[in-house]
Amino acid sequence: MEVQEVVTMTLASWNIDVALSEDDTYTDATATLHLPDGTNLQAQGHAKRNPADPAQPQIGEEIATARALSSLVDQLLGKAADEIEQVTHEPAHLNA
Repeated sequence: MEVQEVVTMTLASWNIDVALSEDDTYTDATATLHLPDGTNLQAQGHAKRNPADPAQPQIGEEIATARALSSLVDQLLGKAADEIEQVTHEPAHLNA
């Protein structure tokens, strides 16, 4: 009789909303990560166009969004470290 291994996968879906506001010089991004446990993490990112550069709104949006997402990375790692420490009662050091 052949033994078959059964692999179970659980799929999770996490959502991030990004809201952008901009004028001729500044672009601001607010990124909100909605976690399955009901927690929402929120971060800000900003970009400023050099007055000598041509107006390229998409570039400012990308920079501001990247900075907001980078901040979310730090927050999510901090949350995970806190949860590890609650279980292990030892300091957790997580790096991006």
